[in-house]
Amino acid sequence: MPTFDPDNFTTRLLAESLFYDIEYGLVGSVSLIDSETERELYLASFMPDDGTYLVEAATAWEDEPTLEEDTDVAYALAVDSDVYGRYEVPEAAAQELLELAREHDLLPSVTILFEDEEM
Repeated sequence: MPTFDPDNFTTRLLAESLFYDIEYGLVGSVSLIDSETERELYLASFMPDDGTYLVEAATAWEDEPTLEEDTDVAYALAVDSDVYGRYEVPEAAAQELLELAREHDLLPSVTILFEDEEM
């Protein structure tokens, strides 16, 4: 039996979180969160218009979260970003996310949205 590979395990989980389900209009995305500043630093998602996986670097954030409603998250969401990279396959985007998380000591957050919620 092969030995457990935590990098492969993590990459596969990240890659499978980046999805687009045309039947249900669901989009899966991954954010990398800085726990010290409580801000989203990187975002990744599938782009159905061109079929690529996009990783973005946040450049501006919403006000600090208040956690007054059930839908609030415990970190400031990015409101603007720059393209960090485009990838043809989810595994390549996932590998980049894993490297960024290691480099900057970031935590992952997975979000699933209905397509019409993000527009």
